[in-house]
Amino acid sequence: MTPGSGPAARRAGRDGAIVIFILVIWFVISFVTNIIGPMLPTVIADFKLSLGWAGVLPFAFFLAYAIASIPAGLLIERAGAKTSMLVALTINLAGAMLLALFPGYAMALLALFVIGIGMAMLQVVINPLMRTAGGDSHFAFYSVLAQLVFGLASFVSPYAFSVLMAHAAATPGQGLFALAPANLAWLLFYWLFAALFLVALLLTAIMPMPKVELAADERAGGWGSYKLLARQRTTWFFFAGIAAYVATEQGLANWMSQFLATYHGYSPLSDGAAAVGRFWGLMALGCAVGLGLLKLFDARRILRAFALAAIATVLAALFGTAQVSILAFAASGFFLSVMFSTVFALALNSVKEHHGAFSGILCSGIVGGAIGPLVIGLIGDHVGLRSAMLLTIVTLAYIFWVGLRARPLVDNATISRTKKAAAQG
Repeated sequence: MTPGSGPAARRAGRDGAIVIFILVIWFVISFVTNIIGPMLPTVIADFKLSLGWAGVLPFAFFLAYAIASIPAGLLIERAGAKTSMLVALTINLAGAMLLALFPGYAMALLALFVIGIGMAMLQVVINPLMRTAGGDSHFAFYSVLAQLVFGLASFVSPYAFSVLMAHAAATPGQGLFALAPANLAWLLFYWLFAALFLVALLLTAIMPMPKVELAADERAGGWGSYKLLARQRTTWFFFAGIAAYVATEQGLANWMSQFLATYHGYSPLSDGAAAVGRFWGLMALGCAVGLGLLKLFDARRILRAFALAAIATVLAALFGTAQVSILAFAASGFFLSVMFSTVFALALNSVKEHHGAFSGILCSGIVGGAIGPLVIGLIGDHVGLRSAMLLTIVTLAYIFWVGLRARPLVDNATISRTKKAAAQG
């Protein structure tokens, strides 16, 4: 037997392929999710929507996340990772085909809701699958790598939208654009998404998957755990923190391009899409910087500092000149970057048990991504989009409050704390 050709080597090669596959899935999840923002001004114009009705589109998508997160965790425990992925990808494929085949506002709502269910299921299953395939000792590294891949896809998707719309204008109804109505060229993306989901579905079906043994903080837990947690103020304090963060993130990402078009005359197909791309790109960069800062400072101090900086940049974006606005919107992404993971970690470190059930409740806080853009749209119809987007200042203020009032049972490990612990023996 030649070196590296035994069962262990084959297992390593197989698991390495699964890790790469999971990273690709993360890219697809981010690309599909975060293209809604740059696409929204075009959808508003094509379907002749008010801001309020436009806000219902991301509401449908993120409402599905809130509904599906906990049931998805229960499905994984009962059916396993592979079956759960096959179900999720089938749901995603169905959602993409609904909108591709039957374009219209009502169908867009249904399709985004269906796709949101599939995306929630995928996110719940691929984290424990990544830990199993990559190994416990490498899980932190692969988690950060997945975050960077997620950020890269979010950065790329607005530019891909700009390129597609430019080609559609130059060659209407030709080639692949014949799949979509001439006045709805952006629907080609949903044909492409359907193709991606189909390929992923086939690969999942033929790929041998390792048996996933859920860690304690990955198990959904029984209903008794949820009832116990629901009676605790700490649960709702941090649930609101997650909801506030996602409402801020999606409120900015979904309405940024429309704001720049309305108040500063920027084109949603080029400048607006580019601004959304820079927002996500700087968020990915901020994640990397945040990892370093968490080794130096207490997580609560970082959360407070980044929340204040985010408030400043959002105010500059809303009330500054055109050039200041487009730069400040992008900069706000950098300061939002550490908030989700920091609030989540503070939450888990604030309870002694039932971490799996608590994680499910926290993930349901993604419902903030449904509520934020919708409320901004509804308010914007009455008082204007600039005033409506001040809602993000309120949600950021709550995140600052979380950083002020959180009392974790375990503090994050910093260099100084590690040295102090070592000196104490």
